[in-house]
Amino acid sequence: MMENHELKKTLKPIHLWAIAVGMVISGQYFGWNYGFEQGGIMGLAIASLLVIVFFTCFIFSYSELSTSIPNAGGPSAYAARAMGPFGGFIAGIACLLEFVFAPPAIAVSTGAYVHFLIPAVQPVYVTIGVFVFFILINLVGMKGAALIELGATIAALIGLAIFYAAGLPHVKMENLVNANSFIGGGGGVMAAIPFAIWFFLAIEGGAMAAEEVKNPKRDIPRGFISGILTLTTATLLTLFVTAGLGGGIGKPADYPLPQALGSVYGEGSLLAMSVAIIGLFGLIASLHGIIIGYSRQTYALARAGYFPKFLARLNSKSVPVWGLIVPGVIGVICAGSAAFANALILLAVFGAVVMYCLSMISLFILRVKEPNMERPFKVAFPVIPAIALILGLLFLYCVIRYSLMTTSLPLFGMSVPLWGVVVVIFAVAVLYYLVRVKPTNAPAGESTVLD
Repeated sequence: MMENHELKKTLKPIHLWAIAVGMVISGQYFGWNYGFEQGGIMGLAIASLLVIVFFTCFIFSYSELSTSIPNAGGPSAYAARAMGPFGGFIAGIACLLEFVFAPPAIAVSTGAYVHFLIPAVQPVYVTIGVFVFFILINLVGMKGAALIELGATIAALIGLAIFYAAGLPHVKMENLVNANSFIGGGGGVMAAIPFAIWFFLAIEGGAMAAEEVKNPKRDIPRGFISGILTLTTATLLTLFVTAGLGGGIGKPADYPLPQALGSVYGEGSLLAMSVAIIGLFGLIASLHGIIIGYSRQTYALARAGYFPKFLARLNSKSVPVWGLIVPGVIGVICAGSAAFANALILLAVFGAVVMYCLSMISLFILRVKEPNMERPFKVAFPVIPAIALILGLLFLYCVIRYSLMTTSLPLFGMSVPLWGVVVVIFAVAVLYYLVRVKPTNAPAGESTVLD
């Protein structure tokens, strides 16, 4: 095992686009459709438009941060520089909450898609098997991992294109506008927001590959902005076609796209089965990409001294092995129960929204605190980041009020409120910080060391 702490610069804009889009692309294939139950078709559509505005503003703002501070820690590095070691630590924990709990939810859906294709296969075995497999795949190094991500992302986009082409001619207005198309008024829209966020969840993870990009100041904005355009187009089409085929009626499934096509062409039709098969590439792309993300975030937090140093050790391929394996074990355990899927999505969304808000606050602080910092990419300040922050705070309220406060996690035969799980996670993290982490005068972004 090598003791170096340097990541290799191997990525180009196309790779960063693939990582950013690939981390998110599974959100087109499952998860978001649970929002139909909360706000109806129109409520989810309005929520999705708000989410598109937020992520467009956020990703432009985030591009300024990631090019100014190209650090594998991403949000933890930005918050540490703006708010000090504790701010960086909390941002890192929020980011890990997103990146550790999203993969098992994706793995559960992968099992559901395979079960749809081959009913004799038990979903839980596929769920655990695919998770372990892609942890092992990530050991090959970033360049190989990025190529796999590129291929899976392109395949997933081809699957979406087939879905749109096959579904658009059969969209019916009565499926879009009916008695159940708008549920709960404004409250329904806010309740649907956590699921609309799933369309874009983890796009910011591309910043965690910033140290491995050949020309981060030029290539990171290119990768991010092309990514947000790709995902915005896909989101609008996916929602419209799925709802137009009747996908917003009845109980949501973990495979909404092939289910929607099945209502027109037959559940066992070639088109429905083809989209299900290609949909697996979307799930694989996100699972694989987010595994890259959590391993780099864990590596960066350990390198900065927030976590034990062994988590920052790299192998001969410059892969943070223990930063890959330790969070992966937690994810595999969570992936073992399909009953966790909805709660895992909400935990990941909560962590993401906390991190988004902290990142925008960091941007405002750094503009005041370090006005002369080199900023190769500058967002239209303060309007764009202000919109992102205001919407981010609204989303945080929605996630807490309509998700954490109303959802429980089945643990040890008990039903544990999801807000309680979040409180315990952050309480343990803060206690660990107070006991084990000692601030030093190290450079911002790597601002603490273990005592």
